[in-house]
Amino acid sequence: MQGTIAIDTVPVIDARIAAGTTGRFGHPKGLFYLAFTEAWERFSFYGMSALLVLYMVDQLLLPGHAEHVGGLAALRAQLEAVLGPLSSQAFASQIFGLYSGLVYFTPLLGGAIADRWIGQRNAVVLGALLMAGGHIAMAFDGSFLAALALLIGGSGFLKGNIAAQVGALYAHDDEARRARGYMIFSTGINIGGSLGSLLCGLLAQLYGWHFGFGVAAVFMLLGVATYLSGYRYLPARVERVRGAATQQRLTAAEWRIVLTLIVIMAITVFQSAATYQLFNVLPVWAQGHVDRGIAGFQIPVPWFLSINSVASIVGVPLLFWWWRRRRREPDDLQKIGIGAWLAALSNLVLVGAIYAAGDAPVNAFWPILYSVGLGIAFLYYWPTLLALVSRAAPPRVNATLMGLAYMGLFASNVAIGWLGGFYERLGPAAFWAMHAAIAAAGGVLILLFGRRITRVLQTA
Repeated sequence: MQGTIAIDTVPVIDARIAAGTTGRFGHPKGLFYLAFTEAWERFSFYGMSALLVLYMVDQLLLPGHAEHVGGLAALRAQLEAVLGPLSSQAFASQIFGLYSGLVYFTPLLGGAIADRWIGQRNAVVLGALLMAGGHIAMAFDGSFLAALALLIGGSGFLKGNIAAQVGALYAHDDEARRARGYMIFSTGINIGGSLGSLLCGLLAQLYGWHFGFGVAAVFMLLGVATYLSGYRYLPARVERVRGAATQQRLTAAEWRIVLTLIVIMAITVFQSAATYQLFNVLPVWAQGHVDRGIAGFQIPVPWFLSINSVASIVGVPLLFWWWRRRRREPDDLQKIGIGAWLAALSNLVLVGAIYAAGDAPVNAFWPILYSVGLGIAFLYYWPTLLALVSRAAPPRVNATLMGLAYMGLFASNVAIGWLGGFYERLGPAAFWAMHAAIAAAGGVLILLFGRRITRVLQTA
């Protein structure tokens, strides 16, 4: 990083924004356009993701389908050369882990391209259009891997850049409003995620997999329209201010802050790995081990995933109320640590439910409670991490570090693909207990190093 970033990057707000565009809730109007754009994008993304593993296990990887998917045989051969023979469930888990991991890797590249050449606004529009193309391609078996590639590339241009725009709406020292702005932004993520899983899951159950994927494309295009309608309220391109001072490398103090932020990102990998297994192995487990019948209606498996997002939506006002009542809001490191412990407890809920049920199907209440707990855990640690990076990262590498924050999700999602391969060998109870231990490791690291990290960040 040192030597490659030789110019400063300063978020420059359009003059019409600077003239005063505060919304009715005390936040910039642009925040709500960004939140709604992200809601549509997450609607399509999570709607598709909620179907992905079950679609592969129940249809795509079966004889009569798998041989028609371009590039699938070569991918399987490459993975089995490294990992050994893979069952259909293990192969689906690896594909999901690689796909979801790369979705969070490419924002680093997309942020750098936006910073240097095309600007954040253009990058977001380009990314949204690529993702819409990917959702359309998901409607056909043969273009499955091409669809995933389009979604990965589009996400790279959209995710980091739209998140960086949120931070650029606020003054550097407006830490409290920025943190709450990111929580509102994350509410858009969770609204889209919950509705996407509900609707796409129901449509796939009623009319088939490809109908669910096609609806996701429609909502991605609605996201493009929303973003363009609020264009004038959004942060302008990140301008590069050149000068003698900005040509200098990062100072020693700035490097300490950068390295400390990277350490925090690494710690959050543990709770993310424990959380995101919800989208990989949980659908397979729920399909085979949960009693989903209610009054003659079978709950679609993707609905369990939507509950996670609903919990995060409801959790925002509840947490604001709770912090006001206590007159003390946890600091950033405390929130990240709380998120880790909540993720650990949520996984232990499944362990207890499996042992209590014995050979009988698990009551649907327990995976619902598991999803609720993970939704609150996500709300504690992920928006907090984004707000912390936006505030503390040195200006000349701010957008790059915002993209780097998603590298933690890249690592955790690749990890869940690998960990998912142990599901059939360990059995459900031991598998979820392993994820409880992984999340708890993140909490322990915060306890051990939290004070030292806080001292460094206080200089930012």
